[in-house]
Amino acid sequence: MTYTTQLRSAACIAALVVGGAANADVTAAQVWEDWKAQLNMYGENNVTVGTEEASGDTLVVRDITTTMDDGEVKVVTSLGDLTFTQQGDGSVVVTMAESYPIVMTVEDDVVITVLVSQSDLEMVVTGDENVKNYDISSDQVTIELQDIVDGDITFTGDVKLTANDLAGTYSSEVGDLRELTYDLAMSSLDLIVDIEVPGDAGEYVVASGKIEGMSMQADMSIPLDADFENPDNLFVDGFAAAGGYEIERGNYVFDINADGDQLAGSVSTGTAKLTGEINSQTIVYDTETNDVAINVTSGDFPFPVELALAQYGVGFAMPVGKTEEPADFGLSVDFIDLTINDMIWNMFDPGTVLPRDPATVQLDVSGKAKPLYDMFDPAQADAMASSDMPVELDSLTLNNLRVALAGALVTGSGAFTFDNSDLATFDGMPRPEGDATVEVTGLNKLMDNLVAMGLVPEDQIMGGRMMLGMFARTTGDDQLETTLEVNGEGHVLVNGQRMR
Repeated sequence: MTYTTQLRSAACIAALVVGGAANADVTAAQVWEDWKAQLNMYGENNVTVGTEEASGDTLVVRDITTTMDDGEVKVVTSLGDLTFTQQGDGSVVVTMAESYPIVMTVEDDVVITVLVSQSDLEMVVTGDENVKNYDISSDQVTIELQDIVDGDITFTGDVKLTANDLAGTYSSEVGDLRELTYDLAMSSLDLIVDIEVPGDAGEYVVASGKIEGMSMQADMSIPLDADFENPDNLFVDGFAAAGGYEIERGNYVFDINADGDQLAGSVSTGTAKLTGEINSQTIVYDTETNDVAINVTSGDFPFPVELALAQYGVGFAMPVGKTEEPADFGLSVDFIDLTINDMIWNMFDPGTVLPRDPATVQLDVSGKAKPLYDMFDPAQADAMASSDMPVELDSLTLNNLRVALAGALVTGSGAFTFDNSDLATFDGMPRPEGDATVEVTGLNKLMDNLVAMGLVPEDQIMGGRMMLGMFARTTGDDQLETTLEVNGEGHVLVNGQRMR
């Protein structure tokens, strides 16, 4: 496990304790009992308490420690004291220590200590017996590295993640499942890294970053008896989560010296968002980032590398639960208007033969399919693994294909349906019916340019042109088109000519 991964794990644990560990009921004692119930979801009896002192409307719980241990990583969080105070309006105010440590030990005895600090943190809880809501606000919440100890080597330095002007709401409803919802926002999120590696090599890592205008939302359903240490039946029992985040912009700079090599540069982005969903029936993921700019210098390159991208995104959706009717699936990839600096172009095109227009790659595929098994059910795993076809494909649509590169353009679209009762026509595959068309513009010019640059021999280009003549038809000046059709009889036709 790398130190970066370890630090990221510590940050996630701290976020759990700060932002999602508490939910509330109408009394201070009930609030504390629910804290314990949620913390114990990550391992039975993993919460230890020094004393519980009740006085009037106030409950003080001292020396709280939580332990999470999966056999590879042990995380001990010393929360210190918590105070739960009932107010005259029926709400409960939760007061935490201004800071507390988290100590993580991995199996090879590497010990990482981080400190969580909270400035002017306020938690005000309202609700009734079944539904609890609370408001959270803090001027700053900081997760800061104290040290990393690996045997007789101690790594120190500044590693700090700070959320500024944090505010949001959190709600909990307990019925057959525990339903959790949160909505948090912060004005900015700051990252600072400044580490010098022990030794005489002068190795270091320096980085900083700032994310502005960040918001996060999530909805979760958690079984009341959920066992996160043995999660095999988690989804079968009803676990579900959906949520994401959005940011307005992000800027990062870095300077790394390791093993004698130096890498420095900057990265900036415009708006970005990520959404996801997972439950017993579906998995959905979608991300989009705009206005990306990357500038990197390295000892391995004699000049800076500059990249810019108007937008990139990846999305997919797939059904994972057995259904009576076909369910939606999809895949999309977007890399729009990629540009690189002339120094990189000149490495392979010093004569400026190729057009240096922005490059784009887009793919959008959707369809319907019917899973024959519940993929998250361990009881069905063996049957699914031995099945020749665990999923029946019902339809497939190519909504968009677009590749623009070096003066050439490829576009395409099409749609097919599939007959799962006919597995003989196409040797065990369901028989398709439909058509797809691909159009290419500027390909001959691109091939001429590749020959002029000396990258491809003339005889190979001639062979390629002959193959294109067999499967494509000319529709205009340096324009080609190919249509693939599969009819109801299982015949395969290319541009109207039967190939099968």
